Order: sequence, then C-alpha cells, then structure tokens
Amino acid sequence: MSSLEMKEKYETEYPAYQPDLISVKKLQSLMTSITTTIVLGTWCGDCQREIPRFYKVSDMSGIDETAITLICVDQSKNAPDGVLDGLAIEHVPTFIFSANNKEIGRITEAPLVTLEDDMVIILENR
Repeated sequence: MSSLEMKEKYETEYPAYQPDLISVKKLQSLMTSITTTIVLGTWCGDCQREIPRFYKVSDMSGIDETAITLICVDQSKNAPDGVLDGLAIEHVPTFIFSANNKEIGRITEAPLVTLEDDMVIILENR
C-alpha cells in the first residue's frame, strides 16, 4: 500500500469513527505525562483502521502530539537503525504506552473493547 492509499483510508476512517465520550473525557487527565510509541505498517489493514481512530481519540482528548512517536516497519516488521530493539514487536499496529520511560501497557493489532476504552483500562491500572 502506498502513502496515498493510506491517506485515503485515513480520510475515511478518521471522520467516521465516533469515540466513546466518557472514555475520551477520562483520557484528558490520564494521558498527562504519558508517551505513546506506535509501530505500524501502511500495508496493514489493522493499521489502516486503528491509526486514524487513535488520532481521532488523541485529538478529542487533547493528547500532546509531541508525546507520540511513530515507527513505520516493512512487511517483515523491520525498521532501520535498531529503533525496534527491545520492543518485542510481533504484530502491527502496536501502541506502547509509557510513563517515566517505562512501558505500562500496550495494545497490539486490535483493541479488546475499543481503542479508547483499552487505553483507559491500561492507564487506570498502571
């Protein structure tokens, strides 16, 4: 999938997704001092669905964009310069939530409930 095709998917998924407003409200305070690393492949159907949804939740809850790091991988889930070292990436997308440079939880491939609900569960139980 090319960047143009990913852009087209984003332009469809982002406006269509309607996050749970209660979870979004909770994330406004829970995401303080949290960093998110997202490992993705533009070729992956789960990424094409979940990345726009994450950014919709992020925008609605006021998550600081500078607290989000994107790492793009190829179909073998490799990235240059060892940026994946120590991350144990098996599937994409992988959303890794960290506090004080320590991982507190992750969502891999697809959320168990919804992206925003899973984020709340991870952050409330840290």
